[in-house]
Amino acid sequence: MTLENISCQKSFGGWHKRYKHHSDTLGCDMTFAVYLPPQAEQGGKLPVVYWLSGLTCTDENFMQKAGAQRIAAELGLIIVAPDTSPRGPGVSDDPENAYDFGLGAGFYLNATQEPWAKHYRMHDYVVQELPALVEAHFPASDKRGISGHSMGGHGALVCALRNPGRYQSVSAFSPINNPMDCPWGQKAFSGYLGEERSKWREWDACVLISEASEKLPLLVDQGDRDDFLAVQLKPEALRQAAKAADHPLELRLQPGYDHSYFFIASFIEDHLRHHGRALLG
Repeated sequence: MTLENISCQKSFGGWHKRYKHHSDTLGCDMTFAVYLPPQAEQGGKLPVVYWLSGLTCTDENFMQKAGAQRIAAELGLIIVAPDTSPRGPGVSDDPENAYDFGLGAGFYLNATQEPWAKHYRMHDYVVQELPALVEAHFPASDKRGISGHSMGGHGALVCALRNPGRYQSVSAFSPINNPMDCPWGQKAFSGYLGEERSKWREWDACVLISEASEKLPLLVDQGDRDDFLAVQLKPEALRQAAKAADHPLELRLQPGYDHSYFFIASFIEDHLRHHGRALLG
């Protein structure tokens, strides 16, 4: 598969690069960002942390705002950040141009309803196609961690819980923990998956924890001044699900923090070190 490099900047001794490629899974061209730490030029393969961003974001938000490169360079971690949905000519969008459905709001699931099923298969793209591409074109090993924010936090938890053995570490910032029971998730699931709620269970972290065959430790940070905390995010639902399933969860409610990248930048070092312990040990 051909990769087109569209930008390149040096950062903390490594390189931040953006690439475009055609995705067979999504049926459109996609852009992703990759940070290659200095160790990438020294031979050998490095582990990868995949970052999934939230509603309205692209691959650029995390790479430009989170300040992750310094710690990734220290630890020797590659970071890969895909876009949040398929895009381009022929890709369906919400007819009302809503921010929480359609372009920029792929929800990291595999849609089954038309017209979304043709392109909106972000789960398979993130879990299968993108890692295969990264591991073929960069000095990347098959040791993988996954993290994300908000909609992307939901995606990180779901990708890890649905695919035992695929990831060695997982974390999330302000994830949509129980999408079956919040407005964002209900809107997305109704549109992408249809009205049969039994199909929704396959994409809800609280349900998946109860069925998980692998007890991969979860690190979740949540700001207590997040405007979406009570209605959309519901971290206590995740806590209760993990407790009932005896699933290891470190859920940290951070006082004074909101839903922004100021919050993510404040704790990204903790998360990358969490991944590093699992991936570099």
